[in-house]
Amino acid sequence: MAHNSCVSSLDSIDLLILGELQSNGRQPTSDIAERVGLSPSACHRRVKALEKAGVIQGYVAVLNPDLINRSLDVFVEISLSSQSMENITTFERAVMTCPEVMSCHLMAGDADYLVHLAVADPKDFERIHTEHLSRLPHVTRLKSNFAIRTVVETTEYEL
Repeated sequence: MAHNSCVSSLDSIDLLILGELQSNGRQPTSDIAERVGLSPSACHRRVKALEKAGVIQGYVAVLNPDLINRSLDVFVEISLSSQSMENITTFERAVMTCPEVMSCHLMAGDADYLVHLAVADPKDFERIHTEHLSRLPHVTRLKSNFAIRTVVETTEYEL
């Protein structure tokens, strides 16, 4: 069975398997197989094929940020002095060294990047701002927004 990362190449059984794995990546293949109408061995082969094709990139544990002292989400809009390839490459390498960065996105619109940080509290953000954000290369503007409450958050894609 040949797969690539395009959803159109995935059949309905693949999508059901992916849905099951998104909701609980640790469930036994035999449980998934039963729910999607396959034998355990056929289901296992499909999961391995989806992994090999890169559709499944990996498996993770989703942590509770409140219990690991990372309960404050901060979203930082960052503008660079220019979007030259050199500036983008240098900035992206530097932002990857900040351990509190949960995601960094090159954006269309007013800001060049949107960075999501998970921090303990405003004082922790101040430390990160001083030690990391203010030292990022080619930055001309930082605009920080603190999340009051998370309304929706998921790791599951609609298939």
